Amino acid sequence: MTELSPLVSTTTGFLVLFVGKRLNRELKALRNFSIPEPVSGGLLVAVLLTLLHVLGGPELNFNLDSRDFLLVYFFTTVGMNARFSDLRRGGPALFILLGLTIGYMTLQNIIGVTMAGLLGLHPATGLLVGTVSLIGGHGTTIAWAPTFADNFQIDSALEIGIAAATFGLVLASASGGPIAQFLIRRFQIPCATTTPEDQPLTHSVNDEQDNFPGRKQIDMTSFLAALLAINICIISGMVLNGGIAAIGLKLPLFVPCLLVGILYSNLLPEKRSERAVFHWPKQSSSLDLISELSLGIFLAMSLMSLQLWTLVGLALPLLAILLTQFIIALAINLLLVFRLMGRSYDAAVICAGFGGIALGSTPTAMANMTAVTQQYGASTRAFLIVPLVSAFFLDLVNAVLIPGFIGQL
Repeated sequence: MTELSPLVSTTTGFLVLFVGKRLNRELKALRNFSIPEPVSGGLLVAVLLTLLHVLGGPELNFNLDSRDFLLVYFFTTVGMNARFSDLRRGGPALFILLGLTIGYMTLQNIIGVTMAGLLGLHPATGLLVGTVSLIGGHGTTIAWAPTFADNFQIDSALEIGIAAATFGLVLASASGGPIAQFLIRRFQIPCATTTPEDQPLTHSVNDEQDNFPGRKQIDMTSFLAALLAINICIISGMVLNGGIAAIGLKLPLFVPCLLVGILYSNLLPEKRSERAVFHWPKQSSSLDLISELSLGIFLAMSLMSLQLWTLVGLALPLLAILLTQFIIALAINLLLVFRLMGRSYDAAVICAGFGGIALGSTPTAMANMTAVTQQYGASTRAFLIVPLVSAFFLDLVNAVLIPGFIGQL
């Protein structure tokens, strides 16, 4: 096995992102299905590495430490771009989607536990193929796997969870965009017109979008200020995470960093002082750029490092559970989420995000929505509601839901 250094792994992620951009530019099918660029490039590399493995070639092992930090960077920018006033703008839809998602999370665990029992597996295995891996993703899986191994003697808990999270990530990445496109075409929904006011909070800094009125153009000073502010939020988030861990609550680092970003950006005064060392960036183009880069490279590195041959070895019962979870998630998305969100263009974009949440991760949800809005137009409402629900609330809910189910097994 060839171990690649963090620098080489990160550089490969840059290259894979460029490959994805080129693929999406050249292949109309990828654009038609709104497949995110990092997904296109990452899956291509994963397939090539799988062929190399099957043919007996050298196996590459990517060091993904920098990838995990990019995730923290991304969610910190989401928090810094959020405004308390936006909660009012989210309105009832924010709480409807939150309640719907919490209900779906409970159902996802019930389905996993029930099917595991019916298929002759330990019920805890079904919980691993529920919100632990599908809603929580790889990070939550890694955090909880030792508990399942110790409490239920499931020695392969980590492998099962990682395989489920990986399979869910692929399904979520590949299905989110097509779901939105199907809804837009099926119900002939008029697409949005991109305007400065309609711009999403954290995505899509395209060349032609750099000069919006009211948005300061990116320069060295604004970019450096954004980096400094992000790092201040992350350092504060680390301190907060240490306090949360001290009371026995396990949360991924990006959750407190997201919270700190929201607090700082909303509590710091809007009025700028000429004597200030630097001005705190709020919904700036520099933050948008850093956000898009962090998300894109994170997804590219996640997907290029997939060991697809491990999915072939999944036991048929596990595969049956995963496919059932996919069908249920798809049905809820099409029959409930779209209708309750108003059967509008925003609702279709939210469905693309929900597809990412239900089976993959919040970054996948954001990438799915970004791919849709790049093709059909901006959706401020979707980029306001989905990150608040998925990035902020769901990890808190999962931290309570998982121990609750474990206690019943």
